Amino acid sequence: MKNKNRKTFFMFLMAFLIAFFIVSFVEVLRSSLSSSGAPEIPAASALESITPGSFSDLAERVKPAVVNISTTKIYKGRSLGNPFGRSPFHNYFGDEFFNRFFGDIPQHDLKQRSLGSGFVISNDGYIFTNNHVVENTEKILVKISDGKEYEAKIIGTDAKTDLALIKIKPDNGLPTVEIGDSDNVKVGEWVIAIGNPFGLEQTVTAGIVSAKGRVIGAGAYDNFIQTDASINPGNSGGPLFNMSGKVIGINTAIVAQGQGIGFAIPINMAKSILDDLKTKGKVTRGWLGVSIQNISDEIAKSMNYKNKSGVLVTDVFKGDPADKAGIKVGDIITEINGKVVKDTHELLLITAALRVGEKANIKVVRDSKEIFFQIVVAERKDKPEIALAQKSGGYFGLQVQEITKDLAKQLGISQNGGVIVTEVEEGSPADNVGIQSNDIIIQVNKVKILSLKQYSAEMAKAAEKKNVILLVKRGNVNFFVGLNMD
Repeated sequence: MKNKNRKTFFMFLMAFLIAFFIVSFVEVLRSSLSSSGAPEIPAASALESITPGSFSDLAERVKPAVVNISTTKIYKGRSLGNPFGRSPFHNYFGDEFFNRFFGDIPQHDLKQRSLGSGFVISNDGYIFTNNHVVENTEKILVKISDGKEYEAKIIGTDAKTDLALIKIKPDNGLPTVEIGDSDNVKVGEWVIAIGNPFGLEQTVTAGIVSAKGRVIGAGAYDNFIQTDASINPGNSGGPLFNMSGKVIGINTAIVAQGQGIGFAIPINMAKSILDDLKTKGKVTRGWLGVSIQNISDEIAKSMNYKNKSGVLVTDVFKGDPADKAGIKVGDIITEINGKVVKDTHELLLITAALRVGEKANIKVVRDSKEIFFQIVVAERKDKPEIALAQKSGGYFGLQVQEITKDLAKQLGISQNGGVIVTEVEEGSPADNVGIQSNDIIIQVNKVKILSLKQYSAEMAKAAEKKNVILLVKRGNVNFFVGLNMD
């Protein structure tokens, strides 16, 4: 009996020691994790404190500076029978054929009324809105927060950024917004949008910043703030506020197929062109005088370039700033005024913000060595020859570049005619048949290509027929591909 009791005692003691050891081990482990800085899951009360309890105070403070804009557009000489102004047989026979048999269709002017939003930036009546809200308008009416309406005039517009500056003559000084800094906006922070969606005046919606630097194909200067604050038709031109009540963006676009996806122009972009809009009525942008392309993995490897950012100079226009400074074809531009150039889009945005006559410091990589240049920025001119020299493309989803002597040397390819593919649009006819960057197009519909100008001319003909046969060279192999836009 004594032995049995002794055995029970030892078993109980062993169980106690094991339990004590486990508890002690867990405590030591938790203490170690805490001291090593491992993240802790915040309590529910801490999470709730991140969300604003109410947007009402903020909305009441900023709403008086938000205005509603209504416009009237005139479409001249539209047909009574056909609102599009053309006969239904236009694409097949032309309007002359139709009118010969049926006579001229009576024409009349059509009026279209639209709604948008804006916000007051100075108490004497200057207002920011979208260009698409006010372009081609006969009359612009602005209703301020107290219900008064004023006719506005356009001071300046910029279609490339979809921004416009308009002005009214108020009876008294107007409440104004406070302009923020869109560069400091962080993904995930709370924002509110105020506007005139579907004609419903002074509507407030809230959400967060979903992303920054979005490129949605609206234009060359895409750099949108994406938000899930509800934005609808009529919100265009209205402000996007941060929680300090400062404007960080101008609401401008939505994705029709998606819910909770809206886009705003960063307010810093608007600030950068405000003086030009006010004094010139248009925007003057900087020009370096180079043609550029992104650096593919193949090009980076052939040039022994290890970095992931930068743009390759494919042409330098004679007499322009880059040429005068000494930049050459084959150089890789990596920085402008200390700002890292990630790709061609980034360079375009940085260059556009430079002032004409300003001295810009450019860092390039040439033969694996860093070289610095100082360039005096010129004014960008949208000349046809410059646009052609920069790139030719859009046909069947292809962007191409002339093969210059220096580019051929850099890539180790022949300069015996042809154009080199610099970009293939995803999902395009060219992408569907497998054309790749750095492929060389040597024939278009059996016509040998000797220049970029000739390529553009032949592809324009092919685009009208909506199909083309290309002879493509990839490495040492030539092959034909057929592209069709139907």
